[in-house]
Amino acid sequence: MPDSLYLATNENATGKRMVALGVMELAARRFRRVIFFRPVVRDSADEDQSIRLMRSRYQLPASPQQMFGVTRKEARQMLAADRYDALIQRIQQKFKSLQESADFAVVEGTSFQGLATEIEFELNADIAVNLGCAIMSVYSAANRTLEESVQSIRIGNDSLTDHGGQLVATVVNQVEPEKQDALRSAYSVAGLAGAAPIYMLPEEPSLRQPTVREIQVGLGASVLGGDESTFDREVARLKVAAMLLPDFLERMQAGSLVITPGDRSDIIVGCALASLHSGSPSPAGLVLTGGLLPPLAVRRMVNPTSGLPILTTKVDTFTAATMASNVRAEIGEHSPRKIESALGLFERSIDIEDLAKRLEAPGVQRVTPMLFEHSLIQRAREKRVRIVLPEGHDPRILQAVDVLRRRDVADIVLLGDPEKIRGAASQVGVMLPELDAFDANGNAPKKKRGSEGTPTVEIIHPPSSPLLASFVEEYYQLRRHKGLTRDVARDRMQEVSYFGTMMVRRGLANGMVSGAMHTTAATIRPAFEFIKTRPGINCVSSVFLMCLKSGVLVYGDCAVVPNPTAEQLAEIASCSADTASQFGIEPRIAMLSYSTGESGHGEDVERVRTATAMLKKARPELLVEGPLQYDAAIDPSVAAAKLPGSKVAGRATVFIFPDLNTGNNTYKAVQRSANALAIGPVLQGLRRPVNDLSRGCTVADIVNTVAITAVQAQASQSIALDPVPPHNDEESDS
Repeated sequence: MPDSLYLATNENATGKRMVALGVMELAARRFRRVIFFRPVVRDSADEDQSIRLMRSRYQLPASPQQMFGVTRKEARQMLAADRYDALIQRIQQKFKSLQESADFAVVEGTSFQGLATEIEFELNADIAVNLGCAIMSVYSAANRTLEESVQSIRIGNDSLTDHGGQLVATVVNQVEPEKQDALRSAYSVAGLAGAAPIYMLPEEPSLRQPTVREIQVGLGASVLGGDESTFDREVARLKVAAMLLPDFLERMQAGSLVITPGDRSDIIVGCALASLHSGSPSPAGLVLTGGLLPPLAVRRMVNPTSGLPILTTKVDTFTAATMASNVRAEIGEHSPRKIESALGLFERSIDIEDLAKRLEAPGVQRVTPMLFEHSLIQRAREKRVRIVLPEGHDPRILQAVDVLRRRDVADIVLLGDPEKIRGAASQVGVMLPELDAFDANGNAPKKKRGSEGTPTVEIIHPPSSPLLASFVEEYYQLRRHKGLTRDVARDRMQEVSYFGTMMVRRGLANGMVSGAMHTTAATIRPAFEFIKTRPGINCVSSVFLMCLKSGVLVYGDCAVVPNPTAEQLAEIASCSADTASQFGIEPRIAMLSYSTGESGHGEDVERVRTATAMLKKARPELLVEGPLQYDAAIDPSVAAAKLPGSKVAGRATVFIFPDLNTGNNTYKAVQRSANALAIGPVLQGLRRPVNDLSRGCTVADIVNTVAITAVQAQASQSIALDPVPPHNDEESDS
């Protein structure tokens, strides 16, 4: 089977690095040890953008010096000295030395910049063959007719196979959507489909847009102001501000990099205000030219409030604009948004499973952390749902929304004041689409931007929402038997957690994620009141999905039920098994205690023993063992001594702790000491998914939790909620 893949192209700027990133993502999920290699780098491996990107993202252990063959200068010298074979042999030796430590290798071929262009494609073919790699050819359809694209593919693929290359797939990048069917048909008619399948990637404008940071480097500019995260903003266009402020603002477009002399205080202040005002197009940043700086009073006002990235350069405005227009966008280690956009595009456009089969990737026997995170995204995409995030002002939430949109995970509803949300988004460099609000009948807004398949983001301000009145009435009817008044109902329903939970109840959102700014109690109390538990479930519980190097384990309950009874322990274990199965983890349940088997006695052990018996009777199809000590549950050698012959001991995947104290401390100890990713708490047992974040959560935590909630929502949509009690006019004013 092929244990390596070589990406070969026939010209510069085909999007080869984006394809290499997508292939690396696929390989890293299916192989334990993956390497990345460049046969030729520009100047040095330390400065090669592809090597830096792959080492950073995939934590590759090899040094940059091990990950390349030769520099361009060395390659040119060897070719000029007629040492073609020696060049290939040198690259081969370095590659094979690195390959010894790998299960799979991804090789990104040369970039057609400064080498021997007339023989470069043939050189790539010969390198690939001598490295023993299968080949994926990468072409661009930009600025080409259909006939020109097919001809380019035919000539390139023929050259690769003529040199003995094993072609497994062809990727054509930057294809206009309306031309994809015609290109696929022409590819087949030309007899090319028999050699390798064709995958087509549409043009993604954001990948062609340089970031503010890239323009800073290109200009050699200094930083005058701005938050670090805002320098990752994409620059959609350049705008030279040479007119008066009112006329300039009329021509401002979102994502513009404004270039103006440093003494134009009016333009500087206007751009800062535009970045904070939701009704105005927000600029990506400012470049101040001529070596001029605005007055100190202006700088003091602009810098701390707007977060707008501001660069200064000594060159004049025309020169700065010319230099900025020549800056080339790159997918690099410091462009996380481009990485997410590139992976989203690759995974939407390419049949990943088909490509994996062609690489004959081995079946995965265990759920690795990377495979698990990938499966979350893939499962969430299968049937897109709408998730409400009540904490719309939190910068981490907004950055996560940016990732979720780029990865095509879910439609999002943000709750909060639109002005504050857009201001906070501007501070962290996130551009939100402009969308209508829900109407009074709960009809979702129409999309104003993006294609039909692009995830939407809506913003709702609960106190001014047309939905509020009906939400208040429904909440009042549901809880008036508990003494709730309409005034209290109105006050509570203006709280974002209550409003968001009612959206879930009403089907205006399929799930909710909160807790970055609120306590667990504030997040889940509304769900207890009017989402309630699934039929047959008596208590809401939780699990943490513990992503360890050896695989993903399920820990429950570590967040909700303090001192569960035997009945509750059995129910928690049953729900945890279902959650594990839902996310591709085979449930083997260990009911934990301080003794194993029949070795111990006492009230706590007997409670676990009773719970185990109850679960076995209720769910005989499950693999469950208890009581078990943790070491006997996870370590095969300990299990062989303490409980030989058990189908669970030593192989457990679901760990049920006897109480909250034990569970919470254990998950945190494992998280910190084993450097594990702990995703959760994931609530289980509710009729509609509501999940809690920790207040110290990261952007990645939020993304994962939203994906989990989306998967839970897909499975819960058929579960009916309790009806609203019939309205009684005689009691309505009580």
